[in-house]
Amino acid sequence: MNRSVIATKNAPAALGPYSQAVKAGHFLYCSGQLGLDPATGSLADGVEAQARRSLENLKVVISTAGGSMKDIVKTTIFLADMADFQTVNAVYASFFEGEYPARSTVQVAALPKAGLVEIEAIAILKD
Repeated sequence: MNRSVIATKNAPAALGPYSQAVKAGHFLYCSGQLGLDPATGSLADGVEAQARRSLENLKVVISTAGGSMKDIVKTTIFLADMADFQTVNAVYASFFEGEYPARSTVQVAALPKAGLVEIEAIAILKD
């Protein structure tokens, strides 16, 4: 199976020893994206802005691999506070058309850089 690392300067650099995404065959495994501005490395202000930036970052990583948000089949959302569920849901819904991918949402004790939301995805890419 072909395996390749996906990297772009248009999304935040990895904060540790991992790749932004790995393409394996037709599958694209995207690492979690925080609501970081790729130019400054700063978190967006508030959970709504962080959710939007997280999804924009994810969109850029998937696009770099030759895909789109329509190719996502599964996401996982990590929240610092489950009270933000509805706010993040509204932002999330605006990034998809038609059928939504499968999804899990969990509250975590903490996220890197004291982020409020992180989103990861798995996509299936066409040739």
